[in-house]
Amino acid sequence: MNKKIIMIGLLLIGASFAKAQTVGSSPEYIKTLTSNWKGERFPDGRPKVSDNLLKRLKNVSIEDIWGVLSGKGFVNQFEGDWMIINPDSVMVGRVVTAQYMPSRPDLVEVVKAQGKVEGRAQQGGTNSWPIDALVDGDIYVADGYGKMADGTLIGDNLGNSIYAKSHNGVIFYGSVRDAEGLEEIKGFNAFIKGTDPSYIKNMMLTTINAPIRVGRATVLPGDVVLAKKYGVLFIP
Repeated sequence: MNKKIIMIGLLLIGASFAKAQTVGSSPEYIKTLTSNWKGERFPDGRPKVSDNLLKRLKNVSIEDIWGVLSGKGFVNQFEGDWMIINPDSVMVGRVVTAQYMPSRPDLVEVVKAQGKVEGRAQQGGTNSWPIDALVDGDIYVADGYGKMADGTLIGDNLGNSIYAKSHNGVIFYGSVRDAEGLEEIKGFNAFIKGTDPSYIKNMMLTTINAPIRVGRATVLPGDVVLAKKYGVLFIP
């Protein structure tokens, strides 16, 4: 009897979690994560750092900003050792985050069902969903947990879509395919951990615009990222 009660309790907890689980973070949650920001925000809740400030950041060294951040206790904001599609191009923008994990069938079902509730595209893979959230000046930042083979988050088709929406590029703790095609997209850049000719397989999107880890850095939606050939710095 006790085992039955415990099992029923666990199932109810699981059902409650599935009902509450969301893919995209709510504006209220993003505002809570970034409560120190007092300026303008996007409709999704992310801080809207001005275009003028983004432009000015391109001419600032990573070391200068690192000195300010570390002095304020933000010591986990840098990640180095990247493969860069266009290494001589500096990339600055506002972060949209995405978290990927190894596939698990029950959680995949929850994510797809919740995506339908949130009005996300039902055709194609869920790796297109973060792209749909991009606006001009954004940079798509994803934790692909370093997966290379079968972990390619985009190819050149999605790369073109990303650039059309953001006029920027991507930062992936993971891999891409069609690197030659991505290189030909004028204005696009990608900071990645590697390339592979395979398609994405056996991995799933779990969240959009929630906190993620990118190597040694903790990244929040709405952070400003400064990406240079010497490394990537995520600025709160």
